[in-house]
Amino acid sequence: MTLQELKQLVSLGEGRTLEFKHRVPRAKRIAKEVIALANTDGGRILLGVDDDGTLVGVDDAAEEAFMLRRAISQLCDPPVSYHTDRVVIAPRRDVLVVHVPESPGKPHVLRDAVESEGLAYVRVEDMSVEASPESIRIMEEDSATNGVSVSFGESESLLLSYLKDYGRITVAEFARIADLSSEQASAILVQFTQADLLTLHADRDEDFFTLSY
Repeated sequence: MTLQELKQLVSLGEGRTLEFKHRVPRAKRIAKEVIALANTDGGRILLGVDDDGTLVGVDDAAEEAFMLRRAISQLCDPPVSYHTDRVVIAPRRDVLVVHVPESPGKPHVLRDAVESEGLAYVRVEDMSVEASPESIRIMEEDSATNGVSVSFGESESLLLSYLKDYGRITVAEFARIADLSSEQASAILVQFTQADLLTLHADRDEDFFTLSY
């Protein structure tokens, strides 16, 4: 990547696939950002760029790359594939561009001594947020979605009717209008999403579903 290409990328601002960092933060924080990108659409982390887009660079790119590699190898489960580019912006000042592709092995979780099973994260706009149970289930079963069939009963018909009228629905809303438990409502929504009838939208407050057609 050239300096001009870097400046053009920075001009887009932070978003779903782009994150700015002054330098590698503490290990858990950078691992969370990498995991969120890998679990969503992939993207890039720019190390040596302030939140306002100012190119400040890092003074020891090798050390930053080492800390990044250690955080990913120790805290991402399973490990996340990535690669880096180094862009010189001034003498002894570099920006590290961390390329994280969308992972075929998602969900990735953050290893944590407190949370024995680890937490998965996804990108929502310019933030990395904890993935919902529905997001995790869809990621886990994504490779087995071909040929998914759905049955249409009263609850399913009510779901589609509601979405045609209101455009979106959450697990809690579906459970309430169909008189289902949260687990039953979640299972139906996930099944319809796997069958490409619905689309799940991760949200900072509560995920929601819309029709895919």
